[in-house]
Amino acid sequence: MTQPDVTVVIGAYEAMPYLVKCLESVEHQTLDPARIEVIAVDDGSTDGTGEYLEKFAERAPMAVTVIGQPNSGGPSGPRNVGLGKARGRYVFFLDADDHLGPEALERMVAMADEHGTDVVLGKVVGVNRNAPKSMWAKNLTRTDVFSSNIKFTLSAQKLFRRDLLTRHGMHFDESLKTGEDALFTMEAYLRADGVSVIADYECYYLVGRDDGKHATKSGGYTLRFDSARALMGLIADLVPPGPRRDALMIRPLLVTLIPQFGPGYLKQSEKVRRHKLDLAEPLLAAYWHPGVAGRLKVHERLRLHLVAQRRADLLVDVLEFIKAKKEPEAVLEDRGRKAYLAYPHFRDPAAGIPDSCYAPTNREAAAIEGFRPRKRRLPRLRRLARRVLGPRRATA
Repeated sequence: MTQPDVTVVIGAYEAMPYLVKCLESVEHQTLDPARIEVIAVDDGSTDGTGEYLEKFAERAPMAVTVIGQPNSGGPSGPRNVGLGKARGRYVFFLDADDHLGPEALERMVAMADEHGTDVVLGKVVGVNRNAPKSMWAKNLTRTDVFSSNIKFTLSAQKLFRRDLLTRHGMHFDESLKTGEDALFTMEAYLRADGVSVIADYECYYLVGRDDGKHATKSGGYTLRFDSARALMGLIADLVPPGPRRDALMIRPLLVTLIPQFGPGYLKQSEKVRRHKLDLAEPLLAAYWHPGVAGRLKVHERLRLHLVAQRRADLLVDVLEFIKAKKEPEAVLEDRGRKAYLAYPHFRDPAAGIPDSCYAPTNREAAAIEGFRPRKRRLPRLRRLARRVLGPRRATA
């Protein structure tokens, strides 16, 4: 039997009627059907999902395997079952709520084959929901997680070289009820021999369900901390300490941890607030340091500093300020060469928050009127050479 180019793994639970368009998008792919294999796993549905998958298998022009199983409680189980049965050179994980652009598989397989990359990201578009945007500025034939914004799209809907996954024994962590795809995809990015990005074609349509049952919307706050803990641990295991690790740690902090200490925190009970501080404490003790903090905006850095210090009283003041959509005053010193954004408790002796928490990032500083960053000084010997020899000969 000829090996297919790509195995499309579809995990489906109570997926009707969204499954109809999902399967039609697979059926209408421009890639030769002989080069596609579909493995669909019905995860204990009761709405006719399994029956519809069987009907699709009968009519589809490509090989389709339908597997029924009791409900596993999350997307990881069906994906792992499908991955275990896959024969394709590549694997693509398609959610049953979503659908593909007609040329998606053809373009992604061609990109991986031409450039020898192990992971391909196809442009994602949101339908009745938000989708990641920062990584679609241009096509990237070969990049990595350190040189691009791909760390901000860690959903599983990517093309993965199956040999990469089998060689490292990769699978979805079924103990996680949210964020399991982020863990899997980040590991693939870090282990991959190159990642490609297709930004000039809409490959994947991320659909928001009318019934609000999309997996990313479910689960309590403790599951978010579980997800952050797992992702931060993976990054620490695979990336040595230093700027590269710091750059990746920003992702779980921004996407998972900081939202737990947003304005919604103000409405929560004292018991929940204390529990959140308890859950955050070991994570920040392990991974929060100046190299990470300096990469965050002032209001993000200030919040996490206060969480790390367990200063819930001061955190509430900052969140009230943010909720009211107030703008902090810009404080300029040293003839405009030094700037601070005066969020609550700036230089309040009783609070004792260091000035570094209020120092703007370069992008924030650029928006401050009157700010004049210090010019980068040349090393002393080079300055002397410029005076003696002139600029052209000194740099030759």
